[in-house]
Amino acid sequence: MRLTTKGRFAVTAMLDLAMREEGGPVTLAGISERQSISLSYLEQLFGKLRRAELVDSVRGPGGGYTLAKQISDITVADIIVAVDEPVDATQCGGRENCRGSQRCMTHDLWTNLNVTIFDYLSKVSLASLVEEQHTKEQQAKETSVVQDKRDSCSSSHAAVGSAL
Repeated sequence: MRLTTKGRFAVTAMLDLAMREEGGPVTLAGISERQSISLSYLEQLFGKLRRAELVDSVRGPGGGYTLAKQISDITVADIIVAVDEPVDATQCGGRENCRGSQRCMTHDLWTNLNVTIFDYLSKVSLASLVEEQHTKEQQAKETSVVQDKRDSCSSSHAAVGSAL
């Protein structure tokens, strides 16, 4: 499968936007900084996402981008298609000229894989990615709090032990 940086960055940027838009429009500069994606590259991607009506731009002070649809109505496949990213495991790009002017013996295998991948990505909503990310962040916080409590208990016990 040939999913390039363009598709990966578009999905990452849309996830970042979806996680932060409740506070108002999200700037590309903010996404760029948080996700380490070039601002000029994001501008190109968001131009395509806007034309595909996945995001809206808000001009002026406090401007940025918001989602143009409900978060549950945007799929990973929508995002990838919007930025013209091919999901194609064939060598021939679907032209059936894998072996010069002929189709290779495994052409149908790779074509079916394309369909399966696209079907999977069509079932993954931006809402599910946001929920998954929030769950991971919550688990990380809980782990951190437990670790901090252990560290402070260890320090207290060590201090008491050395005072005796």
